[in-house]
Amino acid sequence: MKIRSITYFCNPGWPLEEKKLRTAGAFLAEAKSAFEAEGYEVQTTRLATIPFPRLLAGKADETPLLAQTLSQLLPEMGIADAALGPALPESAASYAVIPEAIAGSKNIFFAGVMADRKRGISLNAVRLCAEVIVRTAPLDPNGFANLNFAALANVPPGAPFFPAAYHEGGEPAFALAMEAADVAVQAFEIARTIEDGRQVMVDILEENAHTLTRVADYLKFKHLIHFGGIDYSLAPFPEEARSLGAAVERMGVPRVGLHGSLAAAAILTEAIERSNFPRAGFSGFMQPVLEDPILARRAAEGTLTVKDLLLYSAVCGTGLDTVPLPGDVSVDQIAALLLDISALALRLDKPLTARLMPVPGKKAGEATTFDFGFFANSRVMALEAEPLGKALGGEENFLLEKRGH
Repeated sequence: MKIRSITYFCNPGWPLEEKKLRTAGAFLAEAKSAFEAEGYEVQTTRLATIPFPRLLAGKADETPLLAQTLSQLLPEMGIADAALGPALPESAASYAVIPEAIAGSKNIFFAGVMADRKRGISLNAVRLCAEVIVRTAPLDPNGFANLNFAALANVPPGAPFFPAAYHEGGEPAFALAMEAADVAVQAFEIARTIEDGRQVMVDILEENAHTLTRVADYLKFKHLIHFGGIDYSLAPFPEEARSLGAAVERMGVPRVGLHGSLAAAAILTEAIERSNFPRAGFSGFMQPVLEDPILARRAAEGTLTVKDLLLYSAVCGTGLDTVPLPGDVSVDQIAALLLDISALALRLDKPLTARLMPVPGKKAGEATTFDFGFFANSRVMALEAEPLGKALGGEENFLLEKRGH
C-alpha cells in the first residue's frame, strides 16, 4: 500500500496569494516526511482549490492565465500538481475555457459538474463536458491531455483523487488518496472463501488506517488544520501485484468482464465499507482501464467493454476512468454515456466520475501507444452510442431522486 497523494485543500485567492501557496507547500513537505517516517511511500503532493469559476468571481476568460500562473509556481512550492476544481452549470463559459487552460499549463487539472443532489442533472452541462473532452483530445497526439479532465456526477468537495478534487471553501484541509489495490490482491491470493478474503482486507485496511490517522492527527493538531480523511479507493498501478483486475481474477472470475465480475466489484467495495476509518472521497472499487494491466489486457481482448464498466459503476466507487475511445467519437456519443453516469450517480446517491480519452486517429480495436509510467497500454474501446433526441436531447435541468426516497 502506498499514498498516491497527500492533497491540500485551500482557497489561494486571485490574484494568487503566494503566502498561502508557500504555507501549502511547507505543510505538504512536512506531511510527506511524517508519513514516509512510518514506512509509506508518498508518490505525490497536490493542491486543490475552490471551483475556479468562484475563485475568479465569474471571470472565466481569466482561467488560462490562472492555470499558467499556478503551473509556474508549483515547482517553487514543491507541489507536484494542482486541481482548480470544476466548471459549474450556472456558467457555461467556465466549461468552454478548459481546453485552452489545459493546453497552456502543466500539471493543472480541471473537472466539470454534470449533476449533483442540489441541481439535479443538467443536460446542458452534460453536453458541455462532452464538448470539453472532444476539444481537449487533439491537444496531444495520444489524447493524453484528457488525463487532466473529469466529468463529475454527485461528487462532493474534499475527495483527494484528481481530477475530482476541489475545496468547499473556508479553512484549509488535507486528505489522503491511497493506492491500495494490492490489499485486495493479497487478501484473495490464498483465501478459500469470500468471508476469509474480505476479513483479511478489513484487517489490513484498519491496521494501516490506525497508523495513517495517528500521523494525520499529529499534523492536524500541530497546524490546526482539518483532516478530511482517507480515500481507500483500490487504486491500481500497472503491475499485477497492484492490479485490481488481478484481485477480481484471484477471486475466481476467469477474466474481468465475464459474468461474476460485478459481484466481485461489489464484494471488494463492501469490504471497504465494513472497515473502520475516517472516510474521504470515493473509497471503493476503482477501474481505471489504462492504469491497471489486467483491465487493460481484458479491454484489449474485447472481454471488458465500456458497457461493463458502466455496469460495475453501479456497485463500485468511482465510475469510468482512463477509458481509451476512438478519435472520431462525437460530442453526442459521449454525452449519451455521460448522461447514463449522471443518472446512476443520482439514483444510487453515490459519487461517480468519467475521465474519457479519445485517441486522435485511432479506431476501435487499434492499439494505444502511451509512454507514461502510470499507464498500461491497451486497445481503443468501442463506444456504442448514438445522438440522443426528443426529451433527452434538450437542455433542461431535472431532478432524479435517489432510490427509496
